[in-house]
Amino acid sequence: MNTRPPSHRLTRRRLAALAAAGLLTTGCSAFGSADDSSDSDGAGASGAGRIKVAMVTHGSEGDAFWDRVRKGAEAAAAKDGIELTYVSDPDPVGQAELVREAVRDGVDGIALTLAKPAAMKGPVNEARAADIPVVGLNSGIDAWKSAGLLEFFGQDESVAGRAVGDKLDELKAEHALCVVHERGNVALEARCAGVKKAFGGTTENLYVDGTDMRAVSGIIAARLRQDPTIDEVVTNGADFALTAVDAASEADSDAGVATFDLNDDLVDAVRGGNVQFAVDQQPYLQGYLAVDALWLYRTNGNISGGGVAPVLTGPAFVTKANAAAVAGFAADGTR
Repeated sequence: MNTRPPSHRLTRRRLAALAAAGLLTTGCSAFGSADDSSDSDGAGASGAGRIKVAMVTHGSEGDAFWDRVRKGAEAAAAKDGIELTYVSDPDPVGQAELVREAVRDGVDGIALTLAKPAAMKGPVNEARAADIPVVGLNSGIDAWKSAGLLEFFGQDESVAGRAVGDKLDELKAEHALCVVHERGNVALEARCAGVKKAFGGTTENLYVDGTDMRAVSGIIAARLRQDPTIDEVVTNGADFALTAVDAASEADSDAGVATFDLNDDLVDAVRGGNVQFAVDQQPYLQGYLAVDALWLYRTNGNISGGGVAPVLTGPAFVTKANAAAVAGFAADGTR
């Protein structure tokens, strides 16, 4: 859920190029063919009747957060003997086309994110018309039911934001800057809104372009110089938190830094006291549960949460007190 490259529409030519480059998990097209024997990193031996699942996210290439989601999905696929395809595009038009590609391929289930719910409405309806079950993960906890999804696995971002607001009160902060690195992303907006709702001090949003980390650092530093009363910076991704630490130093500000989401470098920063705490929504668990849920639905008719409530994977706080226990998992790319 970190950086976002420039928007682009996925075409079949581009999908084939991605596959050739190894960015897709199957074959010469986005989803392979019905007799494609390729696996998702050892997801069992290929055979007739194997369930085919597509995971389609809005993640960016090279983003450690989405690597964790994918790793969890692949672990579930290996356990269940699923033929898994993972594809992503941060542009909602491109993501929608990837979902349609999965529908055309006749997969047995689709797991997707709803960072921009309106863009997914048409593709989800096409999947439902084709009798393909669709589950949600990560983004869209307020939209998954109305979108027609069977289940949802993720963090209630509003709840997580309020939990952060409460923690800032415990730290006796007075003025928080909530950095939003992707304008219009419903999850990021809900987090900052939750912080504002619970925090007893002042909360303001700072919008930056997450694709340009140097610019992000400069904008945060400039805002801290402009207003010395800002004593807390809350970011929406591990890399942004580390950048905020540098920005505060550059601005000669004593503002603390806290964040949503983590990686191994961020865990080290929490252990060292440079970042006060992180909210872990457990992306590995999101990927794992979403794929496993489709297997359970297809093989046993199970619907987690009964189809009326989401399955929450967070918020789980990582602080200096428990960072050492999490560090090993983070280094393995599962936390």
